[in-house]
Amino acid sequence: MAAELVGGALLSAFLQVAFDKLASPQLLDFFRRRKLDEKLLANLSIMLHSINALADDAELKQFTNPDVKAWLLAVKEAVFDAEDLFGEIDYEFTRCQVQAQSQPQTFNYKVSNFFNSTFASFNKKIESEMKEVLEKLEYLAKQKDALRTNASQKLPSSSLVAESVIYGRDADKDIIINWLTSEIDNPNQPSILSIVGMGGLGKTTLAQHVYNDPKMEDAKFDIKAWVCVSDHFHVLTVTRTILEAITNQKDDSGNLEMVHKKLNEKLLGRKFLLVLDDVWNEKPDKWEAVRTPLSYRAPGSRILVTTRSEKVASNMRSKVHHIKQLGEDECWKVFENHALKDGDLELNDELKDIGRRIVEKCKGLPLALKTIGCLLRTQSSISYWKSILESDIWELLKENSEIITALFLSYRYLPSHLKRCFAYCALFPKDYEFVKEELILLWMAQNFLHSPQQIRHPKEVGEEYFNDLLSRSFFQQSGGGRCFLMHDLLNDLAKYVCADFCFRLKFDKVRCIPKTTRHFSFEVSGVKSFHDFRSLTDAKRLRSFLPILEPRCSQWNFKISIHDLFSKIKFIRMLSLYGLPKSISSLTIWDCPLLKERC
Repeated sequence: MAAELVGGALLSAFLQVAFDKLASPQLLDFFRRRKLDEKLLANLSIMLHSINALADDAELKQFTNPDVKAWLLAVKEAVFDAEDLFGEIDYEFTRCQVQAQSQPQTFNYKVSNFFNSTFASFNKKIESEMKEVLEKLEYLAKQKDALRTNASQKLPSSSLVAESVIYGRDADKDIIINWLTSEIDNPNQPSILSIVGMGGLGKTTLAQHVYNDPKMEDAKFDIKAWVCVSDHFHVLTVTRTILEAITNQKDDSGNLEMVHKKLNEKLLGRKFLLVLDDVWNEKPDKWEAVRTPLSYRAPGSRILVTTRSEKVASNMRSKVHHIKQLGEDECWKVFENHALKDGDLELNDELKDIGRRIVEKCKGLPLALKTIGCLLRTQSSISYWKSILESDIWELLKENSEIITALFLSYRYLPSHLKRCFAYCALFPKDYEFVKEELILLWMAQNFLHSPQQIRHPKEVGEEYFNDLLSRSFFQQSGGGRCFLMHDLLNDLAKYVCADFCFRLKFDKVRCIPKTTRHFSFEVSGVKSFHDFRSLTDAKRLRSFLPILEPRCSQWNFKISIHDLFSKIKFIRMLSLYGLPKSISSLTIWDCPLLKERC
């Protein structure tokens, strides 16, 4: 995989926070004045950099190796512990400064007094916890041999039609063919159309059917070529692959100038159709280098692109055609086509009923429908079909590398700062409609939104991050309004990469809230009493507490003691008490000494 195109591991975004803290003069000054062991800072920095070097490889392999996944979870927990530790130091520093400034003394004496005060207990605690984090990381770094395993790779596509029938895409197909065969032309550059949609929607299959449709003969292309670009967008490699697809001959040229000349000679004055399948490159200069020899063509030449990113299409200056999830009837046809055994005309009524419910879980994604259908093709027992219906679809699909690769590649290509924002959405239940502005505020509370030298407001950064995720098909607009949602399988993916750090009460199968939980959400209508939160007090490093209200539910319907709930939690960053019942409206945040101290 082309390393320069991969955005960096999710872990890297959290590690960067730790690196920034470790490089802070304030932290070093704090250690020196408190006479703490400065070697701990240096050793922690070295160890975190060592872990960061392994993070990207581990993130890719976690889906096929449970040992790697367990290793990655342990590392994330240690890094979060380090982050919490830095937060405690920041808080202590600020608290003592405020205390010193409240005393009627000169500024210099105040500062001196602040650093010379007896905080032996806190100092001992900081050193002890930092040593503990360091020991964890040192142990985990020694386990790197567990990462030595081959990860699954996506197979390249070809122009040959794998599926004889394509369901629910007739309108899309007609629009694209009409555009490809039209006489309208831009003399300044090859006309380009990008098919855009999330992984598994069938962009490649649609392009294959268009490419091979008899109507394309009317366009009278002199040359037709199919190139699977995938994640490798090295200019020389891509250009040479285009040349080989046009000439049907292997080319060993190692010089871009030579390849450009050969391609120019082959295309000069000729009308061509070029399909570039699975394009990920978001760097305009690389595309311009590939595009140059394609400009010397006859009028009517066309380039058809498949991609998951609107940014790719924008950089290529192409027209965009979005494809969406299949409708209910089309979904059933895809599923039935793959689930029926040879010779069977239809499913019996009981299997059909179970199958309909399985199809609903696939949420209009053709690749998922095909995968599950093929799995059930070999089994016709009612009990087996029911077991598939009741299973976690993400766990089920993990057995099929094609669907995993298709979904994970979208995530893999995100920059680490976007991975962090996407993963946080694991707090939302499936089919949950969220508002952009509210999600940006949640990201702000977690300190996810940064700009160089802080020249932009976090809300502006959040707007950019949100639009980036939207353009990459991680979010989709809901009904044309101001609300958005995530496809169920992307929601599952977010939950998978967050593992034990995000917990959704009643939605997640684990009954007790894991101690590792950092982010917690619950549907208000599903909580009947304070008793439902009884195991939340074990998650002592909680950062998010998010109640989710259904449209019909305007407030909580039970009494709650804020003091009991939060007296043991020191690291809360996002606390939403939206919809509090009137019975406790007289309470203020000061009823909880801890929150009072930290406000």
